[in-house]
Amino acid sequence: FKMCPGRVLCKLPCSGEKEVDLAVQSAKAAFKIWSQMSGMERCRVMLEAARIIREQRDEIATMETMNNGKSIFEARVDIDISWQCLEYYAGLAGSLAGEHIQLPGGSFGYTRREPLGVCVGIGAWNYPFQIACWKSGPALACGNAMVFKPSPFTPISVVRLAEIFTEAGVPKGLFNVVQGGAATGQFLCQHPDVAKISFTGSVPTGMKIMEMAAKGIKPVTLELGGKSPLIIFSDSDLENAVNGALMANFLTQGEVCCNGTRVFVERKILDTFTKEVVKRTQKIKIGDPLLEDTRMGALINQPHLNRVQGFIKQAKEQGAEVLCGGDLYVPDDPKLKNGYYMRPCVLGNCRDDMTCVKEEIFGPVMAILPFDTEEEVVERANATKFGLAGGVFTRDIQKAHRVVAALKAGMCFINNYNISPVELPFGGYKSSGFGRENGRAAIEYYSQLKTVCVEMGDVESVF
Repeated sequence: FKMCPGRVLCKLPCSGEKEVDLAVQSAKAAFKIWSQMSGMERCRVMLEAARIIREQRDEIATMETMNNGKSIFEARVDIDISWQCLEYYAGLAGSLAGEHIQLPGGSFGYTRREPLGVCVGIGAWNYPFQIACWKSGPALACGNAMVFKPSPFTPISVVRLAEIFTEAGVPKGLFNVVQGGAATGQFLCQHPDVAKISFTGSVPTGMKIMEMAAKGIKPVTLELGGKSPLIIFSDSDLENAVNGALMANFLTQGEVCCNGTRVFVERKILDTFTKEVVKRTQKIKIGDPLLEDTRMGALINQPHLNRVQGFIKQAKEQGAEVLCGGDLYVPDDPKLKNGYYMRPCVLGNCRDDMTCVKEEIFGPVMAILPFDTEEEVVERANATKFGLAGGVFTRDIQKAHRVVAALKAGMCFINNYNISPVELPFGGYKSSGFGRENGRAAIEYYSQLKTVCVEMGDVESVF
């Protein structure tokens, strides 16, 4: 593989209504087989898929870098999280069970945890392969089938996942991939044989999906945008806090929904913290994402790069100060001159009412805001329509737990950021969506409970 921005890798036709129906019907047929298998049988197949991904980690990571533009270093981490996800849900597949409830007179009841049917997964372009595993792992463990639509900007690596599931031994059609944009997604959401929709992406698209699902009374999981607060107290370990701020803002070129892009810094360490963050940000190696020492690759496409640049221009107009970066970056390698690169940006002199502080930029742009008291910063941190994540850096562990308890966010970090082990549930509050991915919690969103009441005596009629 060679990185050559702007080069066409392949051409994929968009799936229309006919193709979507074929994919759903194929998944529906596979579901009849898969749902009747025992949890342990499903476990073995999923473990085999995880093994294949683990063995092909470098090849799949390279494909993901070509697909998305992120550094190969990060892509390998994504692939590791992916096979770990399948291993985790493989382990849970054999343990899924209902419960027995004793009733008077020897009667009893029991519950069955049953699959939903054909589930739809709609992925985002920032973590294409990983998101597909996050959605398919619990779905398949519970006995469901899945039709997955990746973003049209990153269509490639999910096709490889479908091949891997087939190699591992799932029934043909159990994990189907359809390609396309909004129209394809609409056909999926409105299909009468689709039982559930899980979407990762923007708030406006999430609202449309929820509206379409409502017409068919279909349950949805929505993992949407964020403008998450990262709170740095003066008693924190400075080096650790700086590392956390970089992790919270610049992974995957800043194109991460849970990024802590509003960095609130206690005023007494504001200058020291800001100086160190700027120094470290300026050292981030940008360029060919397939090189081992690259830490920031290219943004997803030209329109998105223009959008991010527009936010920075508007921030300056509203009084923010660009402390570093924000400009386009042209690598020395002539093959990369058409790439969508920019230098990571740190904004100072920010206020809560600025657009760059209120709206999700989804690029490598950090906004630093000073604060004076714990009460004040908690109130400001929560003053947003979003509620995906939040972070706190402090040596005072009581204060840390007190602050995260007060944050209106679904995923909180203490003295770290953007760590997403598959064992822990992930999802948002407020406009950042609802439902959970990962952890045991995801099982609740890919299964349904059936209650059975058994009478051991004669029926007593009131008639």
